[in-house]
Amino acid sequence: MAGQFDVVTEVDRPVEEVFAFLADGENDPKFSPRVLEMKKTTDGPTGVGTVYRSTVKDAGVKTRREFRITGFDAPHSMRWTETSKNLVTGEGGYDLEPLGEGRTRVRLFNTLTGHGVGRLIVGPALKAARKEAEDFGRRIKAAVEEAR
Repeated sequence: MAGQFDVVTEVDRPVEEVFAFLADGENDPKFSPRVLEMKKTTDGPTGVGTVYRSTVKDAGVKTRREFRITGFDAPHSMRWTETSKNLVTGEGGYDLEPLGEGRTRVRLFNTLTGHGVGRLIVGPALKAARKEAEDFGRRIKAAVEEAR
């Protein structure tokens, strides 16, 4: 079983700044409280093929996750796929649209897929993610606007 959640928010920063912030996966803990740690494990600037490893805490359980950047069109879009073997894995991305006057519309989407026993928990995980989506969008907005 799989399902998607998404959120759209508007950020008071130019699209290039927003993209640069979001493309640096090490910024994820600044807006996602479930991400305890995120480290880039490949050399060079972020782009297709870049790998990030994270430690996350969901429902009181810590897991290690690894993501590979699969699409990178600065400053408009980025895609990732989880390569780790967890009960629930994700793939998703960001789409950014300049709105003028230094503002950017950001769409985050993520598809969660359950594997094995994870098929039993992906439904509740999606429900929780969808419930949290608007707050997640607000945290992205605040983190990007506070960054300089």
